[in-house]
Amino acid sequence: MMQSMMEVDLGKAQVIDNVPKVIKELKFGALSNNDILSQAVVEVSDRRFYDLERNRVVQENGPLDRRLGISSKTDKCLTCDLGHKECNGHFGHVRLVLPAFHVGYFRRVISILQIICKECSAILVPETERRAFLREMRRPRLDNLRRLQIAKKVIERGKKSRSCYVCGAINGTVKKVGSSALKLIHDKYRYFNQSTAANKKSPLSKDMFDKSLLEARATNPDVERYYKKAQDDLNPLRVLNLFKKISNADCELLGLDPTEVRPETFLWQFVPAPPNCIRPSVSQDGASNEDDLTAKLGDIVQSNITLRNNLKKGAPIHIIVECWEYMQLQIAIYINGDNPGIKAEVGKPTRSLVSRLKGKQGRFRGNLSGKRVDFSGRTVISPDPNLRIDEVAVPELVAKNMTYPEVVTRYNKERLQQHVRNGRMKWPGANMLFKVKESFKSYLKYGGLNQLADNLQIGDIVQRHLVDGDIALYNRQPSLHKLSILSHFVKVRPHRTFRMNECVCNPYNADFDGDEMNLHIPQTEEARTEAMELMGVKNNLVTPKNGEPIIGAIQDFISAAYILSSKDNFFDRRSFTQTCLYMLGPETRFDLPPPSIVKPQMLWTGKQVFNVLMRPNKSDPVMVNIDAACREFRQPKNKAPKDLDPNDGWLVIRNSEIMCGVMDKSTIGSGKKDNVFYIMLRDFGPLAAAEGMNRLSRLCARWFTNVGFSIGITDVYPSERLVQSKNNLVETAYAACDEVIAKYKAGKLDKLPGCDEVQTMENQVSGILSKVRQQAGEECIQQLSKYNAPLIMATSGSKGSSINVSQMVAVVGQQIISSERVQDGFQDRTLPHFPKNARQPPSKGFVRNSFFSSLSPTEFFFHAMSGREGLIDTAVKTAETGYMSRRLMKSLEDLSAKYDGTIRTSSASIVQFSYGGDDLDPVNMEGKAKPVHFDRTYNHAMAITHDNKERGLFPSEIMEVTDELLNKEKARYVRKDLFNNELGYMERTDAGIDQYESARDFIQSIRDFVQSKADKIISTGGDSRRTPNEKFNMARDHVYKLSEKSLRYFITLCLSKYEKAKVEPGHAVGAVGAQSIGEPGTQMTLKTFHFAGVGNLALTQGVPRIKEIINASKEISTPLISCQLITKESVEVARIVKGRIEKTFLRDIIHYVKETWTGKDAYITVKVNHETLSKLQLEIKMEGIVEAIKNHKRFKSPDLHFNHSRHHIQIHMDMDAGKKKDLSKTDIALTSSDPFLRLKHLKRMLPDIQVLGHPQARRAVIHTDDKTNKLLVEGYGLRECMTTEGVEGLHTTTNNVIEAKSILGIEAARATIINEMSEVMKDMDIDPRHMHLLADIMTTTGEVLGITRFGMSKMRDSVLQLASFEKTADHLFDAGGTGRTDPVEGVSECIIMGKTVSLGTGAMEVIRKLNFYQGHIGPKKTVFEDAWSEMCPPPEPPRRRVKKSRA
Repeated sequence: MMQSMMEVDLGKAQVIDNVPKVIKELKFGALSNNDILSQAVVEVSDRRFYDLERNRVVQENGPLDRRLGISSKTDKCLTCDLGHKECNGHFGHVRLVLPAFHVGYFRRVISILQIICKECSAILVPETERRAFLREMRRPRLDNLRRLQIAKKVIERGKKSRSCYVCGAINGTVKKVGSSALKLIHDKYRYFNQSTAANKKSPLSKDMFDKSLLEARATNPDVERYYKKAQDDLNPLRVLNLFKKISNADCELLGLDPTEVRPETFLWQFVPAPPNCIRPSVSQDGASNEDDLTAKLGDIVQSNITLRNNLKKGAPIHIIVECWEYMQLQIAIYINGDNPGIKAEVGKPTRSLVSRLKGKQGRFRGNLSGKRVDFSGRTVISPDPNLRIDEVAVPELVAKNMTYPEVVTRYNKERLQQHVRNGRMKWPGANMLFKVKESFKSYLKYGGLNQLADNLQIGDIVQRHLVDGDIALYNRQPSLHKLSILSHFVKVRPHRTFRMNECVCNPYNADFDGDEMNLHIPQTEEARTEAMELMGVKNNLVTPKNGEPIIGAIQDFISAAYILSSKDNFFDRRSFTQTCLYMLGPETRFDLPPPSIVKPQMLWTGKQVFNVLMRPNKSDPVMVNIDAACREFRQPKNKAPKDLDPNDGWLVIRNSEIMCGVMDKSTIGSGKKDNVFYIMLRDFGPLAAAEGMNRLSRLCARWFTNVGFSIGITDVYPSERLVQSKNNLVETAYAACDEVIAKYKAGKLDKLPGCDEVQTMENQVSGILSKVRQQAGEECIQQLSKYNAPLIMATSGSKGSSINVSQMVAVVGQQIISSERVQDGFQDRTLPHFPKNARQPPSKGFVRNSFFSSLSPTEFFFHAMSGREGLIDTAVKTAETGYMSRRLMKSLEDLSAKYDGTIRTSSASIVQFSYGGDDLDPVNMEGKAKPVHFDRTYNHAMAITHDNKERGLFPSEIMEVTDELLNKEKARYVRKDLFNNELGYMERTDAGIDQYESARDFIQSIRDFVQSKADKIISTGGDSRRTPNEKFNMARDHVYKLSEKSLRYFITLCLSKYEKAKVEPGHAVGAVGAQSIGEPGTQMTLKTFHFAGVGNLALTQGVPRIKEIINASKEISTPLISCQLITKESVEVARIVKGRIEKTFLRDIIHYVKETWTGKDAYITVKVNHETLSKLQLEIKMEGIVEAIKNHKRFKSPDLHFNHSRHHIQIHMDMDAGKKKDLSKTDIALTSSDPFLRLKHLKRMLPDIQVLGHPQARRAVIHTDDKTNKLLVEGYGLRECMTTEGVEGLHTTTNNVIEAKSILGIEAARATIINEMSEVMKDMDIDPRHMHLLADIMTTTGEVLGITRFGMSKMRDSVLQLASFEKTADHLFDAGGTGRTDPVEGVSECIIMGKTVSLGTGAMEVIRKLNFYQGHIGPKKTVFEDAWSEMCPPPEPPRRRVKKSRA
């Protein structure tokens, strides 16, 4: 059984019930000398590749020896005598004469040398501490991150020791020598040499060393000059001998397992030579091209031979050292040629072993994490509205090349026989045939196809062409979220492009201007099933970002639906049925609805076409109920009913009949939840919604073909009146701008808060000019005909906006570059066409022409400038957001929901106890982040269950029925404390809070909603009991009628929607969260944002701000502390508090600083401006100012003394030269000892002395909205701001995550991340649950970890995951050096090792009854022991003699 299973290609078997072995863990280590020798089959000792004397045969014992395997297809390997396909190659080795440093482990070698004695190899830690560390290290079940922390502590402790605790030898620091990459020195007496103590005593060993150099110093002046800089040379041989002496217990302290890795393995004594097949030679006409590795291996052998010869000859020491270093350099380039310190030969860089692994094209990212695949095709895409939304049209050419292996059964035998007969060239044919009993495959291009077809047996596999109804995965790059690859049904069509329904462009972000897309064909039944169930278009109509529909009508479909559903469309019977049959297939029965107008002629409206679209016949269950605003709906001013909107802008549908409203982007497009198709999806399932879209696309395409809809130059031709009104608007604006500019020049401009005159003027002018385009646009829209094509597109929302229309017809408007008017490019002007310092609108980028009337050269240039800015912004943003998405994905990829409701990583550590705090999946949210949209569900329940015969319930009855239904649910969530005692249902104390809060809240919200409906009935004049009041009874039975059937239906619907909205176990919440944050990031801008009304307070927004948050940056570009004041209304109080916080310098509060020289005396006078002090409400007196000056470190010297009067402060300097001796060195260096210069320096320092405020608060701004004031403080210092008098400390927040963590703790940091991310992404409408997950993964360890390579190495312990992210070589060497084990659990690791990922369908196994009979299972007999015991019965145990007791 096992044998027959293994013959089948496991990747293609339809069902595998005998699963092959899976890799449980991957162990890393460093090769010891014995390992290298035992795996090697040959010693490489000759640098020649070929023996030229023997006709270029491969040189024995050379780098290409045939015993190492072969790289040509014809030869046989000399070791295993197998061919190129079967032989994997064999290792060789190079024996080094002297040991060499390993470039990968070099940093590790240095860190070990720093903490061991350079004489006796003992660890430089006192014995008591050493034992404590060992005890920690040997603790059972110690995880790797903890072990690394202990090893780090050992290194920190060891570095502090200056002498050995065992042999007493002196130890200094070990470091690399200058620019050389692989040379170490030991600066033994560094601490002694650097010490500045007056009575320092040199150690004995130093005296001995100095004595040994006495003679040399006397004869050679160079030695005398440099002997103090003499340092100990640590060559590889000495280091190797030191490492060999390290004890096993000390190895444990270094974080190594001595049974696996000892320190001496970090040096090369033997270098392995890799097999030939990974460095193949390319032969071409008599010569050959060798791989870089082969060439480098030759260099290593050569340098080794040279070193050996020099040692034999007894060459001078410096030559031997030079050769030794050259050999080390060759080995280093062989391993890692990209290391910055290694200078390879000039020329093209060598492709070393490390560079084969790292980077996008390396093994990890290029060949393991992602691979090129078979059964895929790529071509240009084009639209086809006749396809269903879940179909893709595949060209016949592609269908003939892409095959599917179908197993012959008795059901499909005849069909497959026909495929075989058609052969390769005729579609639908087949390309290959695998016979069940034979090992070879038949290629169906040649041979008797009819005979092969007749001999087809059950169990054969036919690789047939694609046919209609096959399943394909369809994908467009960049794949930003999971909806960028969906599963479609194949529809084979002629011609050369892939075609798709335009409704499905949105998830792919595709358009038809030359885009190409990829098609993949799943090859097993299991893969096809999963593709269709999980990735099918119908099952992905909504985006997991927030549950909005992402597949909906677009462009033409919206325009057509808008025109068709307008009020003025009427059809006679003939054209109405024709229009309806455009969209209905032959299989759909269609009931003609009653006409809207009966006399004088039967007429149907365009809106009725949509009734038929939603519900073509009476037996169709789809009953759509919706009240929604169309795109052009404006809230009525006088509380008029919404459905009487003059523009027909309020859509009301009852039981699939449109009462009023039009179909436009808001009601049938994507991106809104009040959407007809979304409601069909929520209430009647994906099939109904998909069928609705299929009908719409067929209807619109065909109807527009007949009606016509085009755009021409006449559509943008302005009328005389419009041109006149535009000119008037522009002239008025110019006059207003001139007035502002004149005020500015005269200096009469009132400054805006926080702005200077120029900024104020710019703000005002920009405001005036931006209104011009808006007003011209409004004017333009009013005057255009309602049949104007651009206007129809703008109002229906299919493409463009009213701004685009007005730019074509009226005025292009002000060009904005980096959120300002065009800046000067020449001297004092934007272009040489304008006078200098001109601030008039035309010279600063205002374009008064429209595109129709054509732009003047200067206008064209300004317009091109702002266009260029857009392009650059997009290019930069793409790279930034791409990298950001990759980091997010890598750090969140293995989070998934488990069966106990928690969110855990693959190694089962908990990140959230319940997903998003309420266990609900964002994809199923009907309201804004809520699982049920109560109003709409209520209306739907009412409409569907409406029955005139049923009476309306009384308010008291309503609540009785509600409580009866909800009490069953409440019983599931009884609240208990730790001792199982029952608590109150809504008791929210610390003792009672549990994981069911959100479920209780939801049940309560249903009750509250029903209560509000009951209250409405009461409000009409009755009470909750039965009342004879007629008005009340009418309300109960008509306007606010709620029957028992409707109420029960409504509550059951709400509860079932809530249950369906729960997140499913196995769901990859992390990956979806990363995509939901990363994908909208591509639409964000890179700009900063200015607070409205607060001058110059720019806040970093957009992509840079997201980067700051997820990097967990300590320094952020615009730190802001928001302080709530205790007295919010008073501006004076706000000013006083501002004065306490804001940094105030002496220069802000003084009239002047002047120096005075008299004969004996010299002093500086400072005059304080008391008016400014009172205006700014600063709480500081003269004593305080003097104290602030005295506290400055340059004003503390003994030759200065102070006195002050009411307005003046005098700083006297003692002219006595004797006093100057007491000045410190820094004082003299900064202010000079010469009295004249010193006074000048001090005078220059005075204005910059801070007299008031927090040192890190750069400035504070009072922000006023709705008469309440708050302080916005730029800078750091949250603790100081919270504790300032007048500030409400409990409501003071910062936007700096790290500061929040250090002052308020980790929970505050988590809340800050969530708030800040939500603030930046507020226009993107992302479900808060994704932000919560991101914040939780960043703070789950108790410190804030950024989503960077540093943060990830603290979050994750997996070598493969970290290596496949960044710094591949470092992580692999690190893992090898410490002997790490990777359990292969996470997503990246499983993909690399070819395991099933434990997410989604891989999260569980299927169990079935095996129906064993008794005795079928149980322990099996062992081969030896049981056989032996059957042959030889066990000896009887000797009987113990029982002693008789004496009587």
